[in-house]
Amino acid sequence: MTELLFRDDAYLQEAEATILAYTPEGGLVVDRSVFYATAGGQPGDNGWLDWDGGRLAIATAVKVEGGRIALVPAEAAAMPPVGAQVLQRLDWGRRHRHMRVHTALHLLSVVIPLPVTGGQIGAERGRLDFDMPDPPSDIAALDAALNALIDRDLTVTDEWITDAELLANPGLVKTMSVMPPMGQGRVRLVRIGQGTDLIDLQPCGGTHVARTAEIGRVEIGKIEKKGRQNRRVSLTLL
Repeated sequence: MTELLFRDDAYLQEAEATILAYTPEGGLVVDRSVFYATAGGQPGDNGWLDWDGGRLAIATAVKVEGGRIALVPAEAAAMPPVGAQVLQRLDWGRRHRHMRVHTALHLLSVVIPLPVTGGQIGAERGRLDFDMPDPPSDIAALDAALNALIDRDLTVTDEWITDAELLANPGLVKTMSVMPPMGQGRVRLVRIGQGTDLIDLQPCGGTHVARTAEIGRVEIGKIEKKGRQNRRVSLTLL
């Protein structure tokens, strides 16, 4: 399995790794990854690999068989050989915006406490789809409530529980369409706030900022109808 460095430290911007193999599609399998691999509506990271005698632009990272991560080159170019030591460097600006948007979407699910049917994260905006038969009557009030949570500068931390503990607490899962990854014995929870200030606790494997104030101001856009009961709520970083 690839060691998930981004999970231990979302602010890590570069790290060494060893090339383990090539995928049939031309990806580079690494033993440890600072690049987040596409999952849960969050895009894979991009950046660069440096090694003795070369540099390679990385377009994204994806999950491959065996719990490994492969880095996908941005274009056809010379690649480091299997066994080579490389230095991974993130496009940090893009990753940090993903962290801000992802954390803001967790807060959006607090402001709109309805089941989530889908979601997508981008570098400037994101969206959640809700099981929402009727549209909200006051978008401005939702916008104000969301930004008020951000301004509280709540801590964002994580913890781990067992698969059995999650099954015993189904209310932790807000998403209707996708269950958290299980089968490895434990599940990661992301917590916003502590003690009496706890406002959100849900399974998530993505990257987040350390405190909500780091998100900055956001704006809720139009709410679109997507099916009989589905409504899409988008937000944008300002």
